[in-house]
Amino acid sequence: MRAISRRSMLIAGFSTVVEWYDFTLYIYVATILSRVVFGGGKGSLAVVLAGFAVAYLMRPLGALAMGHYGDRHGRRRAMLLSMAVMTAAMLGCAVLPTYAQIGPAAGMMLLALRCVMAFAVGGEYTGVVAYLLEGARPERRGLITSCASAASEVGALLAVGVAALTAWALPPDALDAWGWRIPFFVGAVLAGGVLLARAAMDESPEYERQRAAGTVPKAPLRHAVKHQRAGIARGFAISALGSISYYVGITYVPAFLASVGAVGEGAAGESSALGLSTVAAFVVIAVTPLVGALSDRVGRRPVLIGVAAACAAGPITLFALMASGGVWPALVGAVLLACLGGAVSAVGAVATAEQFSGEARLSGLALGVTSATAVFGGLTPLAAQMLLEATGWPGVPGAMIAVVALAILPVLWRIPETAPRAGWTAQPQPI
Repeated sequence: MRAISRRSMLIAGFSTVVEWYDFTLYIYVATILSRVVFGGGKGSLAVVLAGFAVAYLMRPLGALAMGHYGDRHGRRRAMLLSMAVMTAAMLGCAVLPTYAQIGPAAGMMLLALRCVMAFAVGGEYTGVVAYLLEGARPERRGLITSCASAASEVGALLAVGVAALTAWALPPDALDAWGWRIPFFVGAVLAGGVLLARAAMDESPEYERQRAAGTVPKAPLRHAVKHQRAGIARGFAISALGSISYYVGITYVPAFLASVGAVGEGAAGESSALGLSTVAAFVVIAVTPLVGALSDRVGRRPVLIGVAAACAAGPITLFALMASGGVWPALVGAVLLACLGGAVSAVGAVATAEQFSGEARLSGLALGVTSATAVFGGLTPLAAQMLLEATGWPGVPGAMIAVVALAILPVLWRIPETAPRAGWTAQPQPI
């Protein structure tokens, strides 16, 4: 099979940065949007945040639709479509009328655009993971595919940076009048640039093999359900741990620290918590490729079992440590939790994709991986906060991670090794 050019691989990796910049920007400008788009009345911020939660329900639908399209018509065309949809949605947000101009209709339009963004990003991540896996040399699949996870974290950091710089550079009146549009215009320009670059990308050699052999499935979803049920189940299990270790072990940490007053009260405490989370984000970016490379060297199964065991044993203690008070205990806990979350995401990206044969790979990833993210991702921070308030036990978020890790360890123990070895390429095997 013809190899994918390095240029195409770089475009695919960078596009994940852009997609996740666009997807996460919304939450970082939520307070501004609550004023200029929803009128700033009582409950307006809650409606904005509800729009963020709804996105996690739209992502599986986008993954299924884009996955079906990518399995039928090629990875490249699916990635072009998802980026075109995201570009249009970001541009729509940038030129959106305000509450002062058209009243409540502005908020309804924003929520609709948010759903479109979520639909696009749902198909984007699985498409890029499959593309990187199929284009990488067999002995470097773990390293290359893990870059998709690292790139998503880079995109989130970029969104934080652009939003913060815009808010710092403009006076409040200008920010509310027109400055809030700048980060969305930046996202639209970045997405449009990636869309143009993707037009020159190579097609995945795996899809070209299928087309030459006449094995492209006519009904990818049905093919995945019929022939790759074991892969769907394993992908769901791996992604369940990856989602809860990330969204509870990393995303929820600022809210946890603020709730227990571990790093101070009020605005000072919130600022410190966000600062610690920024450090944790850099840790995730550094850890991800290292763990991906380790999975190339020793195999996916040992690394999966090792990180799952660490997730079962460590998070309860780490959350209790963060709640004990002080910046240093909070920093240690946040960094170690970030290491766990980054490690699971790194090996999980390649391991889930390798659970499927090339035929219907994107559809299988959508059914297994994205559905697990919807269940164990967007809703788990809320569940953790509710359990924390109900029990008063600071270790309860860690217990949530530990329960999921213990539940999937038997699955990981029986999972076949999929890392390629010298002279052969692993294929998924039935349970």
